[in-house]
Amino acid sequence: MTTYRSDFLHTLHERGYIHQVSDEAGLDDLFARETVTAYIGFDPTAPSLHAGGLIQIMLLHWLQKTGHRPISLMGGGTGMVGDPSFKDEARQLMTVDTIEANISSIKRVFANYLAYGEGKSDALMINNAKWLRELNYLEFLRDVGRHFSVNRMLSFDSVKTRLDREQSLSFLEFNYMILQAYDFVELNKRYDVRLQMGGSDQWGNIINGIDLGHRMGTPQLYALTSPLLTTASGAKMGKSVNGAVWLNPDMLGPYEFWQYWRNVEDADVGRFLKLYTTLPMDEIARLSAVGGSEINDVKKIFATEVTAMLHGRAAAEAAAEAARRTFEEGGISADLPTVEVPAAELEAGIGVLAAFAEKAGLVASNGEARRQVKGGGLKVNDATVTDEKAVITGRDLSAEGVVKLSLGKKKHVLLKAV
Repeated sequence: MTTYRSDFLHTLHERGYIHQVSDEAGLDDLFARETVTAYIGFDPTAPSLHAGGLIQIMLLHWLQKTGHRPISLMGGGTGMVGDPSFKDEARQLMTVDTIEANISSIKRVFANYLAYGEGKSDALMINNAKWLRELNYLEFLRDVGRHFSVNRMLSFDSVKTRLDREQSLSFLEFNYMILQAYDFVELNKRYDVRLQMGGSDQWGNIINGIDLGHRMGTPQLYALTSPLLTTASGAKMGKSVNGAVWLNPDMLGPYEFWQYWRNVEDADVGRFLKLYTTLPMDEIARLSAVGGSEINDVKKIFATEVTAMLHGRAAAEAAAEAARRTFEEGGISADLPTVEVPAAELEAGIGVLAAFAEKAGLVASNGEARRQVKGGGLKVNDATVTDEKAVITGRDLSAEGVVKLSLGKKKHVLLKAV
């Protein structure tokens, strides 16, 4: 089915968000008839989500934009087990305090994409610890566990892959899919949730919830998954050479976030404009048709739009301007990532390798810094470093009171004397 009556599914289809739907006609009819409540679960495995989770947040954004009610479900209960789906080994178990701290930190991002409140289509943020931590184990086994077939659970790709590799799957992890299925049923009872969305790796878990709902007397429930995205060259989204592209600003600033999207591959620009921005489709079509060197201008527009949604328009434009000054004028911008160092330490002298590795974090180690020096990849105040024993001192401070460190052409950090 490629023609949808409902604005929501039509929007998802034309922008490339749909991988699988459990009952397209039934779900489309539901969205066309009434205000639908749908949810996506987020695991609190770190203090921030990363860019790989942006597709899921955008699904909730478009759900609300088309007049429906999104729920961002925090996994305060399921986080105590950890999702084993397609993982090579068990997740590190977290304490309740760590889980709660991570949830508190993660929450800050969602308000940039969703409007929370008490209205008909206002978003809700709910923690599944509310019902999972209160469960009576024996009652849960009798009332819920009896509906699950171990034979069928073993056939799920997420489990089968692990077992085929002869890697152990603990009983604790095996329970995750039961808890996730129970979430769907509980959310239907409490909030009239009819749809669960997620990445394509969650398909089996979501279908489990639909089956459980059918056995426990809920109305018809639905599943919708988005494709797991990779770049044109096959790299996983949300990862950079320096690690995860975090969404929380205290873990990755607007400038570095903007740079990540500015540097996407040319072949990905059209597809990513549809997925990660809210630009109108005719504008995206116009930008996608641009070729040659002008594609770089489109990438700047794209990076600014993605950054504006997360960090605000002012921060996005400041990041774009910082990049322009740095790359086009060779200047120093106050919006570049800045690391403060004691003035006394700078006066005494900081070895160039340590400056890049330990202070700026532009390279992982002194050894990597040394290799970059040999290849001409490091610069101090736009001058190529040729001596690995060179020392940065107060004499290298610019008029602005900073030393500009550069790795290649695109990564820069300012050392600021304080």
